[in-house]
Amino acid sequence: MNYLVDKKEKTVLIVDDQETTITVLSKILGTEYTVYTAVNGPSGIKAAEKFVPDVILLDILMLDMDGYEVLSVLKKSPRTKDIPVIFITSLDSENDEAKGLANGAADYITKPFSPAIVKLRLHNQIKMLDQMRMIEKLSMIDQLTELPNRRNFENRINSEWARAARDNTPLSIMVIDIDFFKDYNDKCGHLQGDVALQRVSQVFINTLKRPGDFAVRWGGEEFIIILPSTDISGAIDIAEQIRRNIEKMVIPCQDENCSKITVSVGVNTREKGMGGTIHEFIQKADKALYEAKAKGRNRVFSFSDET
Repeated sequence: MNYLVDKKEKTVLIVDDQETTITVLSKILGTEYTVYTAVNGPSGIKAAEKFVPDVILLDILMLDMDGYEVLSVLKKSPRTKDIPVIFITSLDSENDEAKGLANGAADYITKPFSPAIVKLRLHNQIKMLDQMRMIEKLSMIDQLTELPNRRNFENRINSEWARAARDNTPLSIMVIDIDFFKDYNDKCGHLQGDVALQRVSQVFINTLKRPGDFAVRWGGEEFIIILPSTDISGAIDIAEQIRRNIEKMVIPCQDENCSKITVSVGVNTREKGMGGTIHEFIQKADKALYEAKAKGRNRVFSFSDET
């Protein structure tokens, strides 16, 4: 059995085969959290996979499948392995508590429980979870431009590559480099260079219209954009829009010589049914970028132009 009590920002799943316990816990937590419930282990696992709650309150002593077994299954699933699980049980010996924590439980509350203790323990888990999520988010974002960073890109490209192969759809990528950026920094100063990087990043955000398009600061003055379900013609069109928008952009500065920059763009597309590796895919876009530079910069060049 699964049901929803009100709709709050944070979510909790209660898994217990005692209706009384579910009712009491739902009443205690329902004013602060969205509460999902399940009356046995298998339905608890299904609910966890479906709702991915912030925290799970899990009874140990249940028929057919006990809490230890449920926790083991949850920890093996990529979707649920990081959800904190608090055991709520009548087992109150130190050995029982140690066993629960050793199996991966985040905390342990014994029955009969105090509403204040339940709220406090849950609040502590939510607080730690929020802190971990903030740390994870910061580690995936470039602090200067607020674009996703290289680590974030590696996760995303693997996902989009697998999706393109599964759905038999094209996948395009572009590698973008600010022209003569070292000279720009030397002439205008590194603070002005930071402003330029931020303005270029904003052009990506303003130009890319689809939620799935993904712009990344690769490092220094180099950026990468992933374009799912986009063929070579569409990718070149978007690359040209970006190039033109940056060329027209006026950067705030004291020296008018520092107000304008341009970019060179290399584009590559993995068409439907094509093989190869992610490394080769990126390498070909990078090769196209160097061709764009060799041909005078401030231009778009695709890997297909070489064939």
